[in-house]
Amino acid sequence: MVGGYVCTLSQEMIQRAKEEINEDPDRRDKDIQHIRDWLQHQPHITARMDDWTILRFLRGCKFSLERTKEKLDMFYTCKTLCPEWYKNRDPQDKKLRSILELGEFLPLPGYDKEGRKVVIIRTAAHDPNIFTMDDVFKTSHLIGDVLFEEDEQMSVTGVVQVLDLDGVTAGHAMQMTPALIKKAMTIWQEGYPMRPKGLNYINTPAAFDTVFNIFKSFMKEKMKKRIHIHGSDMESLYKQVPKEILPVEYGGTNGTIEEIKNYWLKRLDARRDWLLEDEKYCVDESKRPGKAKTSAELFGIEGSFRKLNVD
Repeated sequence: MVGGYVCTLSQEMIQRAKEEINEDPDRRDKDIQHIRDWLQHQPHITARMDDWTILRFLRGCKFSLERTKEKLDMFYTCKTLCPEWYKNRDPQDKKLRSILELGEFLPLPGYDKEGRKVVIIRTAAHDPNIFTMDDVFKTSHLIGDVLFEEDEQMSVTGVVQVLDLDGVTAGHAMQMTPALIKKAMTIWQEGYPMRPKGLNYINTPAAFDTVFNIFKSFMKEKMKKRIHIHGSDMESLYKQVPKEILPVEYGGTNGTIEEIKNYWLKRLDARRDWLLEDEKYCVDESKRPGKAKTSAELFGIEGSFRKLNVD
């Protein structure tokens, strides 16, 4: 473990977290089998059928069977209709490696005092003249997908994000087009069985509101209530994210950015075969019952500008 900070949840806390998502041990296996049977009858979906994959989707959907079906369909649909993020995902590819070595997306070791996973996103770590945001999102999903696969506690207790905007330039801001933001928010909110517990923005620049308001326009109301904007006030951040869970560079004691980055590089290398194999799990829209889905339908922003408030 990097850094050494771990919050060990008591069995009572874990049980309360499971009760929050309606996890009934007596019903769980039946629900997993129900979803597996359903997947086997979907001609357009090639899905992972193991218990763990299905369980994390059930947890992310609070054990609603219908919502789980919708989420699984959307997850594999997003993967298929967004090949720029989900194809050719070799962590040893030279270009991808150069982004990964920047340490832009970093899940931290251990958990906070409520047992939640904390992820730091260093939004300006890349040079916008060299790398596109599709490149950056592709690498963040490499790490994110391995994290979702390996971290069972997070599937119960959820995740908190810290978005560090230190060093953001006009070049970075111009990369965040409404179309890319819509794609990112659709995949994040609709495609993944995540339990987001907080969004914390730090080191926000003067022009932050313009881009942020576009993001916010695509957020669900529940997520909007979990936003915390701290500016450069680190003491304000510590009220939401304990200092002890943060890296040294953020005033904490939980390892350094370099150490955490190197840990994730090793994890990606260890899961390289899994990542490459994962590409085969997708949808075939030509076999979907009813109307096929398209990228324009899923990620398009036509008509969305009427709802945007970027002033």
